[in-house]
Amino acid sequence: MRLSPIQKAVLAEFLLLMAAGLIFAWQNADAKTQEASIGINMNYELLETKEGADEPSPEETIAPQEEKKDFIRWVDFNVSCAALEDACACDIETHGTAAELHWVELLAVLACHNGGDFSAYRSSDLDSLTEVLLSGEETIESLTENLDYYDYYREAYGAILDGMLGEYQMQTGTDPVTGEPIWESRYGLKAFLPIAKNFPYTDYDDFGVSRSYGYTRSHLGHDMIGQVGSPIIAVESGYVEAMGWNQYGGWRLGIRSFDGKRYYYYAHLRQNYPYQDGLQVGSTVTAGDVIGYLGRTGYSTTENTNNIDTPHLHFGIQLIFDESQKEGNGEIWIDCYELIRFLSRNRSETVRDDATKQWHRISQMTDPAVQEWLRENQ
Repeated sequence: MRLSPIQKAVLAEFLLLMAAGLIFAWQNADAKTQEASIGINMNYELLETKEGADEPSPEETIAPQEEKKDFIRWVDFNVSCAALEDACACDIETHGTAAELHWVELLAVLACHNGGDFSAYRSSDLDSLTEVLLSGEETIESLTENLDYYDYYREAYGAILDGMLGEYQMQTGTDPVTGEPIWESRYGLKAFLPIAKNFPYTDYDDFGVSRSYGYTRSHLGHDMIGQVGSPIIAVESGYVEAMGWNQYGGWRLGIRSFDGKRYYYYAHLRQNYPYQDGLQVGSTVTAGDVIGYLGRTGYSTTENTNNIDTPHLHFGIQLIFDESQKEGNGEIWIDCYELIRFLSRNRSETVRDDATKQWHRISQMTDPAVQEWLRENQ
């Protein structure tokens, strides 16, 4: 069919409009893809979703849809052990000087430049940053003024790390005359590996691998394979929020940080004797305390059942920016592998009481966060 000049003009205009529409749609989709690959935006909205927790409790329910609030809804924690060690050392070395550097701020600046991916991190990356700050040429405020995602990374990384470094007192001995403990004030790492010193364990990065008991789900924790009865240590000071039997985690224990942002989950504890005596919901614990014992309970609706083939501790950290995230599909669990490697430098040494068959820490620690919590809640 031959078209008239008018029909040809109309058709050409139509095809041009269609092409323009396709180009706009492609650009818009590409922009959204790039935004999703970053995983964050200025409103802290969720751009990636993961459903379910590794060890859900029977009482978990999916909360009804609520109006979105302004809080972080997902965190991918990929900071390497090397970066954690370097930033921690900078913080400790400059503490109390005129140019104090905060390790979380340093890591947040680096994350702005590497998109939160520390797989290619080198110590020189941090050296360049600290050199500028220590010279006085720049401050954290001036350096981050135009970094779009600095506030996000500072809050996200702070939710994980802020309670792990600070001031504390450690018992270094006993006065030979009075018998009173001798305390030494310190500043540094006050978080511990979750398995006591001198107790062996093996692990690998198993975050996100599949699990099938009960239903198909991702492993949202970190398994540390060890010996039955190995003392389990409180990583950070806090209060016991949950304990008891769960068909997925067996005998398990949940400890909340005093600022409410971290929930430490310890699962598959020992059959018959999972917890340290005297521990109950509401108890306060100090980082480094013995809180329980490694076992292989779980994967059964019957309490006190050993159904886990390999004895191990399932350790998890849940981040909570709003209480609506505590249970359900809004839960945020982070990959702990690099953090565990970092904490392996600080292990709580324990001794066995033959009369009670319990293990206790050797060096006592006083954490100001515990004292403040007790003052405000007693």
